Amino acid sequence: MNGSVSIGLEIFEIVWINILLSGDNAILIALACRDLPPQQRRWGVLLGALGGVVLRILFTLVIVQLMAVPYLKLAGGALLLIIAVKLLVDETDHSKVHAKPSLWAAVGAIITADAVMSLDNVIAIAAAAKGSMWLIVFGIAVSVPIVMFGAGFLMKVLERVPALVWAGAALLGWVAGEMAASDPLLEHMRPGGIDLDWALPIAGCALAPALAFVIEKWKGRRDGA
Repeated sequence: MNGSVSIGLEIFEIVWINILLSGDNAILIALACRDLPPQQRRWGVLLGALGGVVLRILFTLVIVQLMAVPYLKLAGGALLLIIAVKLLVDETDHSKVHAKPSLWAAVGAIITADAVMSLDNVIAIAAAAKGSMWLIVFGIAVSVPIVMFGAGFLMKVLERVPALVWAGAALLGWVAGEMAASDPLLEHMRPGGIDLDWALPIAGCALAPALAFVIEKWKGRRDGA
């Protein structure tokens, strides 16, 4: 694959993954700042989001370094597959997020919660970047204004076109397979002549939405029982 096309696809993966997995973060920012005066609200959104992004970049760079250790990419791929399924079946409760009375209280709450909630973003972005630190920084930087200023619009689009979320989960499954296939333990393995560089991403791409579909069916039957 042409180098520029490959880089373009990796940037697309990082931005799209960050948008998909940052919906809760955007809601958190809005809820924490909702009682502030309009001018402070804008500063709260900006400072809280930027603080969270800086932490996310630092965490992601640490994860990239750890991925050189055998077995960790396998574990990361499995965890990313779980995140892909969770994206489709999980319903996050935001009722416990309280509005903050001051600008700095809101900023602190946003950064603290963002650090706790961003494990999925960090693992997914590190996997999509394939070890490229500039891709990590660039991809997150590009997605920041999209998430900050277009979160409401994006959430409405995703609600109206659920297929985009399912496609995003399939993309996460693909990235999970790529991460697992690049683990030092499997990098040169070709059992039965199968190319794991393609087989595992394809399996992850199919498995993530399939597992989510099965879980949704099971939940529907359980709730209807």
